[in-house]
Amino acid sequence: MAMLIALIPAIGWGIQPVILGKIGGKPTNQILGTGIGALIIGLIINYWLVPAAIPAGVFWLSLLSGAVWIVGQLGQYKALKIMGVAKTMPLTTGLQLIGTSVISVLFFGEWATGSSKLIGAFAILLLIVGAMLTSYSEQGSAKNTLSQGFMILLMTSFGYWVYSALPKMVSASSLSIFFPQMLGVFLGAVIYVAFTDPVAFKTPVSWRLSVIGLTFSISALAYIFSAKANGVVTAFIMTQLNVVVATLGGLMILHEMKTPKELRRVLLGLVLIVVGSIITVFL
Repeated sequence: MAMLIALIPAIGWGIQPVILGKIGGKPTNQILGTGIGALIIGLIINYWLVPAAIPAGVFWLSLLSGAVWIVGQLGQYKALKIMGVAKTMPLTTGLQLIGTSVISVLFFGEWATGSSKLIGAFAILLLIVGAMLTSYSEQGSAKNTLSQGFMILLMTSFGYWVYSALPKMVSASSLSIFFPQMLGVFLGAVIYVAFTDPVAFKTPVSWRLSVIGLTFSISALAYIFSAKANGVVTAFIMTQLNVVVATLGGLMILHEMKTPKELRRVLLGLVLIVVGSIITVFL
């Protein structure tokens, strides 16, 4: 059951960039829509399922992690505009895996034995190589956009690292963590849009994009439970199977073009990502 819960974020977060590709909008529209949808689900869960008051320390730390998550997600939205789904998702996967795994092993004592660390490092290497293969491009202009998009992801991925580590940082129930996180996502989005593109509040596409926030928040709730049950490293790495869903969606639904050589590398990269993720389940 714990592994089934771990797959929910992989599917939910995998279809998000595909939905974004269909609806469109600027990154400010997308981040605002995400915040709106996240707040809706957060309020529903808090009203119906959270039985007691949330401790102040847990509330503020969870809210901060949600607000910082906005930095990582905004970087991803900007990279999607530049590179498309099939290139962005593998790269952001690799960066998230490195940061989250290092934090969890160093600070939370996961993969405690030497053999676990060795096997875990090998699994992460497979995931990183797979991510690199899926983002391979033969075209010179595409390589320039790849470099630009990668720098954006590199500078913003710390937002994901902080968010993913939170379930192990607090001693509280998963439901207590969830609402303040979603409130933090909403407030972070509102503050960013208010200072950079206030017109987005009046744009209809921002409100249509709230479906992204609904998808994100349901997946985020499943991730919190998964991190408690499976450990941060395994839970997080399992979520990164979203790159398989997103990449295939970009190719088949959004019709992002690939040369035969690029397509072969994409498929090989996805296989390595799946194998690496499966290895971590048994650590």
